[in-house]
Amino acid sequence: MGLLDGTTQQQYYQGNDLGNYQFTSLEDIVNQFMVVYVGDNKVIPKASRIDVAFHAQRALQELSFDTFKSIKSQQIDLPPTLVMPLPHDYVNYTRVMWADSSGIKHPIYPTRDTQNPFQIKQEDDGQYEFNVLQEVVLNGDFTENQGGYYTDNWMGLGYSTYSTSTFNYTGSSWPMIPYSTLGHHEVIGGVFTFRHRNGIDANGAINSTNSAIYQQIDVTDQEVIALSADGQAVNTAAGTAGVLRIGLSTSPPHHDSRRVIPTSGGSSTIYNTSSIFDLVDENGNPSYLEWTVASGNTLSRELTGIDISNINTVYVIVTSKHEYTSTQEYTMEDTNNITNISMRSGTANSILISPEGNSKNSSTWNNYKSLTPSENNNDDYEDDTYWPANGERYGLDPSHAQINGSFFIDQRLGRIHFSSNISGKTVILDYISDSLGTDAEMKVHKLAEEAMYKSIAHAVLSTSAYGQALVPRLTKEKFAAVRKAKLRLSNIKLEELTQILRGKSKQIKH
Repeated sequence: MGLLDGTTQQQYYQGNDLGNYQFTSLEDIVNQFMVVYVGDNKVIPKASRIDVAFHAQRALQELSFDTFKSIKSQQIDLPPTLVMPLPHDYVNYTRVMWADSSGIKHPIYPTRDTQNPFQIKQEDDGQYEFNVLQEVVLNGDFTENQGGYYTDNWMGLGYSTYSTSTFNYTGSSWPMIPYSTLGHHEVIGGVFTFRHRNGIDANGAINSTNSAIYQQIDVTDQEVIALSADGQAVNTAAGTAGVLRIGLSTSPPHHDSRRVIPTSGGSSTIYNTSSIFDLVDENGNPSYLEWTVASGNTLSRELTGIDISNINTVYVIVTSKHEYTSTQEYTMEDTNNITNISMRSGTANSILISPEGNSKNSSTWNNYKSLTPSENNNDDYEDDTYWPANGERYGLDPSHAQINGSFFIDQRLGRIHFSSNISGKTVILDYISDSLGTDAEMKVHKLAEEAMYKSIAHAVLSTSAYGQALVPRLTKEKFAAVRKAKLRLSNIKLEELTQILRGKSKQIKH
């Protein structure tokens, strides 16, 4: 059977798989190896498919580095940051170039004269500073506010009404008392104060307010959080207990103030429970602080060691409520209050840190990219500045005697940094991968297929207890097959070589 597997010429030319016949998939390599090389009276009497697949992938990696042709490349327009991220399957680069308006590529040369080191934060006396948790909550003391119901940086939610278990309303609609008569919140002297009261609706159910405010915090690249606040729970004049909570959630609080959660005695609004705080501290406790008069009502409280290593965003949520159980209506009054909210995030261990703004860009790199290096001053090489100086260019470094620019690779952060004269240019990166990044690229050129079989056979037998006698022979066969693959893939054409040599003033005999 032919290898085209019934593919017609029309299907090929109208498809998206042009030129792929020159390759054999790694899966086919493994299948054919198992059929031809493994079994009774064969070179390898016994081998598992898993072992063969492993050695096939290792052979593909090794041949990709110095035998196969590198066909991976990327092109970007270099942004003002002068930084290009390394590709996700990057192993090493072959060439870095920029292309002009005519599409002509200009080589960019690596520089050894600068870098982007990890910059250590130091005290005034030169002592190293280690990581400390950094404040991430904005306006936690409520000194910046617009007055009334709102305050800067904090989102205030509508007052959520709820019915107690004694007078629970379970109808299809919620006949609520107007919010304006049930309460509101206000900043008074830097303290966020909640105001509560209750009311009786037309069905005889008790309605009161669960108030909430929250702030969204970005914690990307952070590992732990410490949360603290100064809070106070206040009972109403009628003796109804107040409950104040502040905690952390991975989801924003629901904006439907009528959303309820089933409870053992009836139902409750989502702000009336602690289940919305879904993180835990270092002791496995829920990630919230609670104030009630019955618990002693200690003003300052703190949670530490809250793990956020796999989280990018958290929400600091403050809730306030009262459990009214009497059908008597009470006057609105100031009750639960909170201030000095602090959330500090950082890394878990005591490690060296960089100054603010220098965690990824050191001052060395910032200084380099802000100036045009001397080797990149175009006038020095495009006009006659140097050319009249015959005999006076002794010791000139050729790596600096060019106008194309320079680059260096920051392996710590996985980025390529360029000199400032390349900003805005089209940059092309040719690089080597190991051919294992995706299933589609796990294939072998047919000119090197035999080298794959010999490499797998050598690897399987050299790691076995029974095939050591054959290892010297297979070592030679592998070496010869790889060398033959390199010659084939070098793609030398006699006519092209002849034309090149003619340009070198070589005498060509026919």
